Amino acid sequence: MNKITADHFVRRACVYVRQSTPDQVRHNLESQRRQYALVDHARNLGWEDIEVIDEDLGMSGSGTRRPGFERLLRALCDGQVGAVFSIEASRLARNGRDWHTLLEFCSVVGALLIDAEAVYDPRLPNDRLLLGMKGTISEMEVANFRERGQAALRQKAQRGALVQRVAIGYIKGADDRIEKDPDARIQSTIDLIFRKFAELGSVRQVYFWLDRQQIQLPVARGSREAGEIVWLSARYHSVLSVLRNPVYAGAYAYGKSKVITRLEAGQKVQRQVRRRREDWAVLILNHHEGYIDWDVYQSNQTMIAHNENAKSYALRGAVQHGEALLAGLLRCGHCGAKLLAQYPRPHVIRYQCSGHALNPNQTSCVLFGGLRADRLVSEQLLQCLTPLGIDAAMAAIAALDNASDGRIHQKELALKQARYEVTHARRQYDAVDPSNRLVATELERRWNKALAAEAELEGELAVLEDDREHPITDAQKRELLDFARDIPRLWDNPHNSPEYKKRLLRIALKDITATSEGETIRLVLHWQGGDHTQVEFPKLQTGQHRYATDHDLVETVRKLARIQSDARIASILNKNQRRTAHGQIWTPIRVCSVRNHHGIPVYSEGERQARGEMSVREVADVLGVTPTTIFRLIQLNQLPATQACVNAPWVLCREGVERYSDERNRATPPSPPDSSQCLFEIQ
Repeated sequence: MNKITADHFVRRACVYVRQSTPDQVRHNLESQRRQYALVDHARNLGWEDIEVIDEDLGMSGSGTRRPGFERLLRALCDGQVGAVFSIEASRLARNGRDWHTLLEFCSVVGALLIDAEAVYDPRLPNDRLLLGMKGTISEMEVANFRERGQAALRQKAQRGALVQRVAIGYIKGADDRIEKDPDARIQSTIDLIFRKFAELGSVRQVYFWLDRQQIQLPVARGSREAGEIVWLSARYHSVLSVLRNPVYAGAYAYGKSKVITRLEAGQKVQRQVRRRREDWAVLILNHHEGYIDWDVYQSNQTMIAHNENAKSYALRGAVQHGEALLAGLLRCGHCGAKLLAQYPRPHVIRYQCSGHALNPNQTSCVLFGGLRADRLVSEQLLQCLTPLGIDAAMAAIAALDNASDGRIHQKELALKQARYEVTHARRQYDAVDPSNRLVATELERRWNKALAAEAELEGELAVLEDDREHPITDAQKRELLDFARDIPRLWDNPHNSPEYKKRLLRIALKDITATSEGETIRLVLHWQGGDHTQVEFPKLQTGQHRYATDHDLVETVRKLARIQSDARIASILNKNQRRTAHGQIWTPIRVCSVRNHHGIPVYSEGERQARGEMSVREVADVLGVTPTTIFRLIQLNQLPATQACVNAPWVLCREGVERYSDERNRATPPSPPDSSQCLFEIQ
């Protein structure tokens, strides 16, 4: 029975052409020719209006969206198609849903399905049965092929031999072995990324540093076989991919991610998600030469995970702006929630359990002022750092020199690469016939571009070398060593950024557990080495002044206010390591607040002299000696003097000074006249 009728010839014929992968499109050319030859087959059967649908070349039919197949279905629904030509049924669909949808549409509109073997009419039961069996067999073939391929890949990955595309900094050697890229510039750049991350502790900060220094990163372009390395400006995700990839730790990993399929708005959506390290299918350590050790890689991943601010409710998050030094480290000892840093007023810090924010009906477990807590924890850290101060200073000096050398080394490598590009462009230009201006003009443009890049790098290198010619001076080194011998003074320096202090605290501490017990706040410091330290401090009571709670401190301020200004009082208190009730350093404004709160009048000029009190300098001028002599006389108790506190100025009574002067004059007889001077005067 002839299944092709005149009604089919009235409508057009559609030839559906598809290959599953781009690799098949490039290499399986005979299959393409066979499919396109169906146009001649349709013409021989009698069709004149023939349309070729080949938008799906290089696209899999396993349930993915195929614009060509969707266009074919729309044409069928419009009744414009009389026959669909395909080399085989599997070209039309690789899953039951698409296949049966196509059969249903063809049976409704009376369209035929024609392949290289026969003509099928989906309206006929036998043809429908045969087409259904072909679709099922095609689906089974795909499942079997996929399972065999996945099993072969897993078996090869178990040996660490499945290397599809190597990471930047590596090449595929003999027998698919992974070897370091022999390009010294690439190796140096990868090493630099890991060194700066160890120094800065943040992927974002490493990216900013590379961008400021204008250091380019290598990027792979092109296919696996014909790819090339190009140098581009640093990007955040490029830095992150290097730091997260275990290949740089000498490890081979397979199955680091998985595909999750969901139905969203009636469409199948596939997303690739990262697996936890313990769920990786294959992990082989010491598989090849790495840029870092595996332990360093693990610590880097921990640091990156803790820097994710989006998960700060569970992690401590990255170092952020603000004066709260313990932000991100504090955990509630009652409910386990994170303590949030709050700034109710300028220069005021408060830590509060975040469980209250999650459940407003529940009272806050822990709430306390942050300045005293910051000071106590800082003191614990400084006790650990003080013995290492000199070593840290020497390491800082060496780091300054190494940082400059590292930037210069990167520019030198980039300049070598640029000079090679200039030489290569010049050779290309010399090899072409000058009369062939269509080619010579383009090669000349490339040569000029390479020369411009070389000149720019030479200028940048000259600037860096000029900076290296002015290294850190001996005076600066001595100043840095002086700071190292007095780390608390360096820590309290107002010019220091809180971010550096937070970074040091995070290096030394894992976390801090805070609990509220009666009128006491208890902090348990968990150090990175596994030790624990406990510190306590009382809560500030309602109405208690925030700048001074110690009676002795108030009395000291009362005594100093009779001889010094507020600025000098603040300097003396800070030199004695005295702090406010909230752990803050003293300023003239805070001293003024204490005076006003306790009714202490301000020092007025001339007040000390009116009471008959003298300073060391004034006594030295009266007695005609140096201030050092006055200090010695005070130590020998020959001059009575008082001092409000350590490092405060000595105060001497005018009557005592005059009494000492009279006694000294009586004990020292007048000197006889000089005979030589008398002779000179006579002459």
